[in-house]
Amino acid sequence: MKRFPRSLGFDRFSGAYMLGAFVIVFSIWKPSLFATTATLHSVTADKAISGILALAILVPLVCGVYDLSVGATVNFATILSVLLVKNGWSIPLAMLIAVFLGGVIGAVNGFIVVRLKVNSFITTLGMASVIAAVQVIVTHNQQPLPPNIPIWNDITQKTVLGFQVIVLYMLAIAFVVWWALAHTPVGRYLYAIGSSPEAARLSGVRVDAYSWLSLIASGTIAGIAGVLYGSLTGPSLSFGGGLLLPAFAAVFLGSTQITPGRFNVWGSVLSIYVLATGVRGLQLVTNNVQWLDGMFSGVALITAVAVAVGRQRSADERKRRSLSSTRQLSAADA
Repeated sequence: MKRFPRSLGFDRFSGAYMLGAFVIVFSIWKPSLFATTATLHSVTADKAISGILALAILVPLVCGVYDLSVGATVNFATILSVLLVKNGWSIPLAMLIAVFLGGVIGAVNGFIVVRLKVNSFITTLGMASVIAAVQVIVTHNQQPLPPNIPIWNDITQKTVLGFQVIVLYMLAIAFVVWWALAHTPVGRYLYAIGSSPEAARLSGVRVDAYSWLSLIASGTIAGIAGVLYGSLTGPSLSFGGGLLLPAFAAVFLGSTQITPGRFNVWGSVLSIYVLATGVRGLQLVTNNVQWLDGMFSGVALITAVAVAVGRQRSADERKRRSLSSTRQLSAADA
């Protein structure tokens, strides 16, 4: 079977080709609705919070740790920052407290995972439930009204070149996370832990410390996302859970892009907007059927994980064959 030339980059940039295909198909299908600057600006702004949340998920995943509490964390950070602002706290201080609390949640997750040796999947799933319960206690299960303060809204809703500034925040956070993972020793250690924790430990890497740090970073980024969501959209008692699946789908789909086989920042950002463009196009074609977002994200997550697992199996098989060939040559020489 003939393969596409590697120079076309289908092995690394299939998401970009898919994005281009979506744009072309839906622009022809619904030109008056899809092929507009309003749709472009809407999609980029609407998915900026999902992009930030995907980065929160990505950091611990790089070292093989799951954080399922980010959805609850972003939700609680939104509610907390809004309540503090409405009660007369200064906006910078309210934002700082909400972000700090996100980091504290990450630190508690890290303590349970690292010190108590509880599986990260179970730990963060349980923590999400605890956070949701605390949120009910704080709010009495009543959704607060958004602050009627123009400067609060302007934090994310001001426009730069037609795009809401929230998009620039997402790109700035993505750049910082990319630089930390790709160009610092911490990033190299996290990738080494994700590849083989035992080998990293034998090489002198403080596996527990960096795993703990990754969860603190995850909680902090989720806290930032929550504060920005409060300014962009206003408080909600339940929006965080709905962001979790698309964010995970983007991270796993992103691991098949740019640098296949590794969780990476720009692959995740690309995947967020591939999924968002596909969903928006289908919503316009089908008159905004509500189940499309969940369906699309779920299928994308399953497909991305299947592709990633398949590639890992292929890599392992190649290594096994190479090792077998080397042993056979050594035996023949002997």
